[in-house]
Amino acid sequence: MATNKIQTGIRFEPELLYKITVVAKENKRSLNAQLEYIAQNCVKEYEASNGKIPVTDELLYK
Repeated sequence: MATNKIQTGIRFEPELLYKITVVAKENKRSLNAQLEYIAQNCVKEYEASNGKIPVTDELLYK
């Protein structure tokens, strides 16, 4: 399946990774989907407090 998502490598302490995995299972999400959900909520909260972060194709595809 083709996707436009960028693959990254993230390091976690084992206990934190385990806990996020438990939360993901409770929410019926994959670990990847849970991490994406967490990141989206983080950005949403930041933008609510600090204003929208501007994004252009030029910034994304340097």
